[in-house]
Amino acid sequence: MNHIPKGKYKPYPKIDLPNRRWPDNTITEAPRWCSVDLRDGNQALINPMDMDKKLELFALLLKLGFKEIEVGFPSASKIEYDFLRRLVDDKLIPDDVTVQVLVQAREHLIEKTFEALRGVKKATVHLYNSTSVAQRKIVFSKSQEEIIGLALDGVDLVKKYEANHEGTIFLEYSPESFTGTELEFAARISNEVTARWGISDERQVIINLPATVEMATPNIYADQIEWMSRHLDNRENVIISTHTHNDRGTSIAATELALLAGADRVEGTLLSNGERTGNVDIITLALNMTSQGIYSGLDFSDVNEVVAVVEKVTELPTHPRHPYVGELVYTAFSGSHQDAINKGLAYQQAKENPFWEVPYLPIDPADVGRTYESIIRINSQSGKGGVAYILEKNYGYHLPKAMHPEIGRAVQALSDEKGRELSPEEILEVFKNTYFQIKEHISFKDVSLTSDNGRSKCTLNYTHNDKEIVSQGAGNGPIDACKNALMQEYENDFTVKSYSEHSCGDKSSAKAVAYIEIQSKEILSCFGVGADNDITVASIKAMFCALNRAFS
Repeated sequence: MNHIPKGKYKPYPKIDLPNRRWPDNTITEAPRWCSVDLRDGNQALINPMDMDKKLELFALLLKLGFKEIEVGFPSASKIEYDFLRRLVDDKLIPDDVTVQVLVQAREHLIEKTFEALRGVKKATVHLYNSTSVAQRKIVFSKSQEEIIGLALDGVDLVKKYEANHEGTIFLEYSPESFTGTELEFAARISNEVTARWGISDERQVIINLPATVEMATPNIYADQIEWMSRHLDNRENVIISTHTHNDRGTSIAATELALLAGADRVEGTLLSNGERTGNVDIITLALNMTSQGIYSGLDFSDVNEVVAVVEKVTELPTHPRHPYVGELVYTAFSGSHQDAINKGLAYQQAKENPFWEVPYLPIDPADVGRTYESIIRINSQSGKGGVAYILEKNYGYHLPKAMHPEIGRAVQALSDEKGRELSPEEILEVFKNTYFQIKEHISFKDVSLTSDNGRSKCTLNYTHNDKEIVSQGAGNGPIDACKNALMQEYENDFTVKSYSEHSCGDKSSAKAVAYIEIQSKEILSCFGVGADNDITVASIKAMFCALNRAFS
């Protein structure tokens, strides 16, 4: 039963935008990026950052390649002011980086802001006032003309203090709560701001169009951006910037569609930290572009470091499924996924073409500093391919494919019993218990082999039911010869169905590992594993292992 009163909510109105062009466009290059972690991100924290944390985050942003960084609201608090002064006094702002400061249209705040900016070579003064219908009606009780007057007063004040500033000042204007503002009014106030500033080729202006609150589907935001792009004066000298929040959970999509619609610049944060449900995540946006072959201009080759620093300074955890950076995003529990990833990685390694074609992994984890070892993990939902992958990548055991179901069942049984994921060490222990530490009714002791005209002859020493036996046999190879020797007295008839071998470990201490699959009238398939410095001995041990497992 619907308990929400009828009429409490209503659909966002469609945008009148004939012949919209953005649905046919393609993103071909990265936008200008501006981090607002030190301002939007910081104001959303339970415990705002202190000076040391701010400095550490600023250093990370520079390392990642940001050229525009909003460093705070220096007229709002002492720590914000002191931080900017610390950046200036310690010469921590590179010449190619523009710092951005937020300020409201009040003279004492703008004066304080320019005091904080003293000595900064390039700065963007970000002026804003709220323009939405709800804010005008409920919060300010002001008309459109009065709201425009506030914005223009702010522009005049910025120009006044700019005149005495030794450095370059750029203007950014945000009609805050843009998504709740009539488009005609948003365009009008933006055009009056740029005209009052004196927009030109040498004096471009950033018009930031924030989804301060995400109020509609992403296509509506794209329509709004394209509509504004068509109605802004001197469009060639206007930098349209986006600043999306994630109230509806679609900030990424809204920003990407806005770029299709003509936006030039993106403001956002690392890992989506921000008010309410957060700002748009620049990491996800940038790596989305990477996955499409577009150079993002930002360096996310070590996402583990990024996550560590951001978590430290914000005191906020990262969701394990966060796109590209979460602990589990390069992990597969599903058996079919594990098998496909395993095959895909092998295929990728074997081919010469670098084009990434691994199923279930949209980018190569190595490109963001993650390792293949963590891709496949094992729980009760996992399949045979995942277990084999862990044993190969972690411990060097190259199990034949036909053996995968057998070891997979053993591992799954333990995972079911424990009701949790198994570590690689636990998987190795299952492998050893299944093939190396088994109860024996027949035990290999020693063998001597000779070869004559392509035929192998062996003398086999073993115990069976506590009786020591020495027997001889001949065959087409060592395994065949030993089988024939064994069958002189052993009661269980069997045939060798398959055999494979490989070395395990580094060259100086490598052991031979052999896998033998046997079958009998009663048993369709049973594997044995043997390891020894001598490959022939390893093969015979594998045969004895299979017999003990099959006929115990």
